[in-house]
Amino acid sequence: MLHIKSFVNNPYQENTYVLFDDSLECAIIDPGMYTAEEQNKVASFISENQLKPVLLLNTHCHIDHVLGNKFVFDQYGLKPQFNEGELPLLAAVPGYAPQMGIRYEVSPLPETFLPDRGTVKFGQTELELIFAPGHSPAHLCFYSANDHILIGGDVLFRESIGRTDLPGGDSAQLIRSIEEKLFTLPDLCIVYPGHGIETTIGYEKQNNPFLT
Repeated sequence: MLHIKSFVNNPYQENTYVLFDDSLECAIIDPGMYTAEEQNKVASFISENQLKPVLLLNTHCHIDHVLGNKFVFDQYGLKPQFNEGELPLLAAVPGYAPQMGIRYEVSPLPETFLPDRGTVKFGQTELELIFAPGHSPAHLCFYSANDHILIGGDVLFRESIGRTDLPGGDSAQLIRSIEEKLFTLPDLCIVYPGHGIETTIGYEKQNNPFLT
């Protein structure tokens, strides 16, 4: 059975997720830890539950989702994995972080890039890769079909969608990604977004004002 622990981090109120199963192996997704307190909360949860981090995944590489990549690498020796199309976004972060008043410890680069489709595995868990660009050029979502859970990043929110006014954003493409990739998932699928509270595919089909 897949378990999820979420942490709200950094000035952008980004959701960092730790996914783990009965094997006690875990994946850290979108580590946004910024302060020492935020870092300690995530590390303490992992330690107290005797978890073994084996994957560091980024849905995409905007600053709020990668602030903790270096911390995770230093703590657990994990390099991030994301789609190669996000590399220019990661490379841009050191240039604009100071302008936003953000202290950024440079993320290590991946040794392994994730493809547009396929799976990643840890413990007894398999996550399907769903390529859903629009908010960013090569955004990935991570879907557990067995558990009806989607780690959705900044694609779909409760009664909202990801912004598309950042470099690489495309509003028409984002809508297509949601309608063709996410809305084909079961209505009961729980969406854990990059910001805000969780929702379900069925709820968003009925209530999202951007998708009527």
